[in-house]
Amino acid sequence: MASEERFGYEWEKYADMDPMYEKQFRNWTNLTPESVAGKDMLDAGCGMGRNSYWPLSWGAKSVTGIDNDERTLASAQKTLAEFPNATVTRCDISNIQWENQFDIVMCIGVLHHLRNPELALKNFCRALRPEGKIVIWVYSYEGNEWIVRFVDPIRKAITSKLPLPIVHFLAYFCSIPLYLFVKIFRGPSPYLKQLSTFRLYHINSIVFDQLIPAVANYWRRDEVFALAQHAGVKNISVEPTKEGTGWILTGTK
Repeated sequence: MASEERFGYEWEKYADMDPMYEKQFRNWTNLTPESVAGKDMLDAGCGMGRNSYWPLSWGAKSVTGIDNDERTLASAQKTLAEFPNATVTRCDISNIQWENQFDIVMCIGVLHHLRNPELALKNFCRALRPEGKIVIWVYSYEGNEWIVRFVDPIRKAITSKLPLPIVHFLAYFCSIPLYLFVKIFRGPSPYLKQLSTFRLYHINSIVFDQLIPAVANYWRRDEVFALAQHAGVKNISVEPTKEGTGWILTGTK
């Protein structure tokens, strides 16, 4: 089963919007209401629509969300139903056909799950208007060493191959102890401190999300920079997120 099908199961089950997602979106992108107002945007790998929601609420001219599973698209359409300038459509990121269409292309938490991320970045550049902006959030190796060491081998060998209902059940054996830990200790890392504000529902969705994909890359900063450079992105910047578990890649066409 491809990753988009496995994530389709997740986004059908975890489709609730939460106000805290706005803070998370700002942290993952450094976008602001001022930077998106009046812009045409593409959300590549939109999931259940939570990242499209904020630019639309901030005054973006339009947001087109794409994904490649019908359950995911149904959840995104529900999330964005209040916005007449939102479009949700089925599209494979490796086969984007738009040219010179968007002011901003964002791809949040998706590029590191692709088998050919360089092709995706080239497609994003083609879809942008001249001087348009790319905004990407990906997993970092730095800050996630414990996941790479302990969780990722389990994902590769076992949970990415198991039926999803079984993985979802098993996720609770990790998420419940994690939930209790962060609620008691409120940290100690910035990321765990952030998790301490989440409901068990959300923490289990994060654990489940880590266990299901067929592909998950945890990149070092120079690897992200080189990937963007090879894809033809200009004015590249790669900066850490505040909690230190991801990179924000920005650049222009």
